[in-house]
Amino acid sequence: MAEFPDEGKNGASNQIESSSSTQLEPDLDEIGETRGYIVDASLIQDKTLVENLKLANDGHTILIPQPSEDPNDPLNWSWFKKHRMLIIISATAFLADYGSATGAVSLLPQSVIWGMTPDQVNHSQAGNVFMLGVGGLTTIILSAYFGRLPVLFYFVILALVTAIWCSAATSFDSFMAARILNGFFSTVAQGGGLMFVKDLFFFHEHPRKINIWAGFVILSPYVGPLFTAFILSATKWNWGFGLLTILTGLCLLAIVFFADETYYNRKIPVTQRPVPQSRIKRLFGIEQWKTVQQRSTLWEATVRPFKVVAKPTVFISMTYYMCTFAWVVGINTTLSIFLTPLYNFGLRQIGFFYFTPVVAAILGEVIGHWLHDLAGRIFMRRNNGVLEPEARLIVIWLSTPFVVSGLILLGFCLQNGYHYMLTSLAWGLYVFGIMITTVAIASYNLDCYPEGSGEVGAWLNQFRTIGGFIISYEQDIEGGAGAYYMIM
Repeated sequence: MAEFPDEGKNGASNQIESSSSTQLEPDLDEIGETRGYIVDASLIQDKTLVENLKLANDGHTILIPQPSEDPNDPLNWSWFKKHRMLIIISATAFLADYGSATGAVSLLPQSVIWGMTPDQVNHSQAGNVFMLGVGGLTTIILSAYFGRLPVLFYFVILALVTAIWCSAATSFDSFMAARILNGFFSTVAQGGGLMFVKDLFFFHEHPRKINIWAGFVILSPYVGPLFTAFILSATKWNWGFGLLTILTGLCLLAIVFFADETYYNRKIPVTQRPVPQSRIKRLFGIEQWKTVQQRSTLWEATVRPFKVVAKPTVFISMTYYMCTFAWVVGINTTLSIFLTPLYNFGLRQIGFFYFTPVVAAILGEVIGHWLHDLAGRIFMRRNNGVLEPEARLIVIWLSTPFVVSGLILLGFCLQNGYHYMLTSLAWGLYVFGIMITTVAIASYNLDCYPEGSGEVGAWLNQFRTIGGFIISYEQDIEGGAGAYYMIM
């Protein structure tokens, strides 16, 4: 991040003035990522400097980016249409880790049926987790070239096909192939989530909208085993993936009937922007193909993610996130194996045990709804109205103690056989901290590089899945419990 040329409110005013004097709609994103964001017009002494800037309905929040006069601009869509799209994207993002974690419980009966050890069956889990990251990067590259909507549509179709394949598999080799492919295609809205949030919402809305999307993502790896444990207590393991198939089909129907293209090029005149004609044509990518020259070339789209990850702020923050989130996957993929011999849990007890992280994630989402905005407001008061991206990281001071203490305590509980209620508490502390950390890291990187919203979102997904892949593939099943506190 570049430093500010001046300090205080006058410095803030100068940066608005330098932009508004040169163009009708200043690129406030570009100004913000280099010199800090001015969100509240009431903090500017000379009000004439913001007379030409569009404000929110409250009369003092500056809209970043400045919306065009075009009604087809996604920023000008109605509240209902925007949030309908957000829910569709969030629900679709839910599928990836939900399906991945479903295998964490089903591996127990599968190992018996196929005459394998749980560790061997767990390899399918590792392959699925690895492809979640690869699929996210592929999503961003293709979306930058072909458009958001058709990539979302085609990927979810293939996610549905591979989910059906998972539920119908009769051998481990077939099941593993289906799991790997399902991981690649089902991650489309998880890897591309920040891209849609940036397309649809203004800067001041980002933390709360990311919080909604991240809530679905963090909940999914716990809801999957919760449902599957109860399913397995009553019927075959195939129905765990049958439920995944049903959920994927519902998301596909929502996309077909309600989703729309969110990409909007603000760098070209309104007269050159394509006029939407048919949503069905946009769904299949026909309209987007006619204006492909107005988006990145395929080479540019391929190179962009690697340029973004080379940024020190992105790489450092993503590495931190990888080291903290990896244990979401590590715990999830092995906990059912630990709980059975340690506490003599059956499938129903394992299912009830998963209520702990679900409640913890919901608490983190609810508290985060206000916490992230509060941190930003406190930062602006102390910095004369300037909001820098680093303000998003303040809440990590709160979340990190929950992550560290929960992870260490969980390791001791599993290693020494402490009471299952203490194990449950430790897991809840960790998940609560991860929920808040996820939104903070995502918001920080989006503020740093708003023009690379898709890329930072994809790398967020890639780094956490790399960590999860390493843990789920290499963790020794017999001695893995001690790793939970030794790694810290």
